Amino acid sequence: MNDILDRARKILEKIDVDDKKYSASQIEVESTNADFWKNQELATSKMKQLAKLQADINDYELLSDLIKKQDEKGLSDLVKKLENLLYFQGSYDKGPAIVSIHSGQGGVEAMDWANMLYRMYCRYFEKKSWAFEVVEENPGEEAGIKSVTISVNAGFAYGYLKHEAGVHRLVRQSPFNADKLRQTSFALVEVLPIVQEENEVELKDDDLEWDFFRSGGHGGQNVNKVATAVRLKHKPTGITVTASGERYQGKNREYALKMLRAKLWLIFEEEKKKQEESFKGGYKTPGWGNQIRSYVLHPYKMVKDLRTGFETSNTEAVLDGEIDQFIEEELRLS
Repeated sequence: MNDILDRARKILEKIDVDDKKYSASQIEVESTNADFWKNQELATSKMKQLAKLQADINDYELLSDLIKKQDEKGLSDLVKKLENLLYFQGSYDKGPAIVSIHSGQGGVEAMDWANMLYRMYCRYFEKKSWAFEVVEENPGEEAGIKSVTISVNAGFAYGYLKHEAGVHRLVRQSPFNADKLRQTSFALVEVLPIVQEENEVELKDDDLEWDFFRSGGHGGQNVNKVATAVRLKHKPTGITVTASGERYQGKNREYALKMLRAKLWLIFEEEKKKQEESFKGGYKTPGWGNQIRSYVLHPYKMVKDLRTGFETSNTEAVLDGEIDQFIEEELRLS
């Protein structure tokens, strides 16, 4: 009950009900004007806006009443509905996502850490019953992975996962060193939406450079004897993506285009955010310079998110995919 009450109160803090009431009253005054309906399209749009404002106000008042009554069932249903409306307002928040994990410097240690994160996210997807498939995997020479890209085909996948983007830091005793020295490793997580609308990001044929090659597995083993894997370069930006998870070249081409379109969209979005938020003291892009979470396995056990301050000592559960609370805390902060 305490958790649902806390979530409900955070929603109330985010809703500026006085502003909504003022906006609704302004439209109501406008609608009494004799000329209001002369422009049918504008009037209809205004009335839809009024209906949405009134619905939001009613939800706010109902939520306040349910908190006072401590009605757990009523609160649970309404909080879930309002969280979806509040936290998933981005253009692609309700759609699928592309997740990439890249090992940082540190050789086999970092590649093993990237593989641990890969397993963590796969377990998270499984717990949520999300369909996912590997688009591209670049295995490490001794252990782990250099990089992996996963297509997560589920509703709200991007909305839930987008705040996972950034650097994840691991501190542990090295399993690859006989002296078991303490080792710090880094991995970068990228999260992209699947941008369906071609007019959102224009891709000109002359700007694309295609390369086709044979897919390879661990140890250089050939998975395919024909050139089904795809490498796509966007010449104006230099961005290069690869896709080799499918047996057919056409499917890999499709994935490569999706990844390129998503990366370009993200660049445009980051530029907009920089301009909008520069007055707040600077904007951090989710790249190598932005560490978001620390996983300590030695000399003590702790996973801590550096943005929200949320932490847990149950490191085994986190690495087994129990990351819901980290994601929820970040959503509420956003």
